Amino acid sequence: MSSQESEPDMKLFWGCFIALITTAFAFITRAFLVNAEPFWPSTFGLDQVQGQELFGAGIWPFAISIIVFSLIIDNIGYRAAMIFSFVCYALYAVLAFQAYGVVMAEGLSGAELEAAQAKAYNLLYWGSVILGLGNGTVEAFINPVVATMFKKDKTKWLNILHAGWPGGLVIGGVLTIALGKQAAEDWRILIYLIAIPAVVYLAMLLKARFPVNERVEAGTSYKEMLAEFGAIGALIAGYLIFRQLGMVFGWTDPIVYGLTAAATVGYGLYCKSLGRPLLIFMCIIMIPLATTELGTDAAITGLMEEPMKAAGHNGLWVLIYTSAIMMVLRFWFAGPIVNKLGPLGLLATSAGLAIAGLYLLSSASGLAMIFVCATLYGFGKTFFWPTTLGVVSEQCPKGGALTLNAIAGIGMLAVGILGGPVIGKMTEDSIKASVEEATSAETYSSISEEKTYFLGDYTAVNAEKAGALTGAAKEAVKESIDQGKQGSLARVALFPVFMLVCYIALIFHFKNKGGYKPVEI
Repeated sequence: MSSQESEPDMKLFWGCFIALITTAFAFITRAFLVNAEPFWPSTFGLDQVQGQELFGAGIWPFAISIIVFSLIIDNIGYRAAMIFSFVCYALYAVLAFQAYGVVMAEGLSGAELEAAQAKAYNLLYWGSVILGLGNGTVEAFINPVVATMFKKDKTKWLNILHAGWPGGLVIGGVLTIALGKQAAEDWRILIYLIAIPAVVYLAMLLKARFPVNERVEAGTSYKEMLAEFGAIGALIAGYLIFRQLGMVFGWTDPIVYGLTAAATVGYGLYCKSLGRPLLIFMCIIMIPLATTELGTDAAITGLMEEPMKAAGHNGLWVLIYTSAIMMVLRFWFAGPIVNKLGPLGLLATSAGLAIAGLYLLSSASGLAMIFVCATLYGFGKTFFWPTTLGVVSEQCPKGGALTLNAIAGIGMLAVGILGGPVIGKMTEDSIKASVEEATSAETYSSISEEKTYFLGDYTAVNAEKAGALTGAAKEAVKESIDQGKQGSLARVALFPVFMLVCYIALIFHFKNKGGYKPVEI
């Protein structure tokens, strides 16, 4: 009996589902700690860009592990990848606890405190890198496992699988809020949350019988798999990987470009292919897609903190609410909606809703209006990620685990390298414009400072200097900063605008070819 004719092992599926919940727990606890007070911003003295860079350190390694493991996973096996991911979660917890101990030592002030913050930041940075490797490895094995288990209905079951992501955000978010008082006293309690689903999926999958990958079962060679991604795909992924590694290790541009060129040429000479044009196009779209979903999710708690506080609620509820929408729609409605609109029609509709939701959220006030706008955004972002994976899996099946996971890796790399810091820059620019409008030039000059990130210089408002202001000036600056943070969401809406144009182009492309049809091998 073939694997397709066999009854799917639903225990295996649910183990993969819970593994994805673990990644969501890791994501939401870090998003909360990076963006909310009195946690990492004040503990480690972070501004908006620095905070997003730290958050990005847990994102870009995802791409490295998902791409690397996709190249070798058929040889090492899904079980080995699963165990590696669990080890990464354990190591992250160890380094986070060490960072806490360094910065919370008694009697620290002045230069000693700054030195402790720098050391603790370094521990958190590398802990986040290891966490990202673990998260990427989870996706490296769960996506091809589920795509192989449900060959005839990939988009539906990949959407159901990826309901585990928002489901984890909802559960993790509610627990984070419930533990807020205890976490304010000791934020390490939020790190412990990750261990709960991690131990569960380890127990469920340790002795599971994993399926043979669809590509391997069909007899498609390793070289044919690489050819689907091609030299152009290697160029995109290679540049992002080496750019990020260059930022970490201080490589110059010539080194980054040289390594990228060498990897691209070597890959192209071996597989003798530029790559599937459709796959390359989807890789490009994935950059703003990942930023729209993950980059915004990471920042939205902080951006909506004040308007939600004014309404009497924690800003984290916006993320929890939109994640609940994602969970319900992916889990129960993915199949009917995909059948109704088709994968590309669904993606185009989602982009339109995301544009409207983000733009309206940028100025929304009052609990009811905030959640109306958040509903639009939640509906918009729901199907982006799993439907894109479904399209790639259906159109490029010869690429096996590589094409399915590499596009996710490119998205995660992009949000870590580009998306997170760019959103941070958009936020600082929006704050700058708001503060300049609300205060005198002298006041603004006294609280602003010039900083640099990988795309160039930017002007940031120094939170400590702003807090030291008195009277009406202090109140005006605080209000304008809050408005600037929320207003930056209108700028973020530019990402799904680009995506919408691309999806419309793809719809016309397939229409000219006789309609969208999955490719079989």
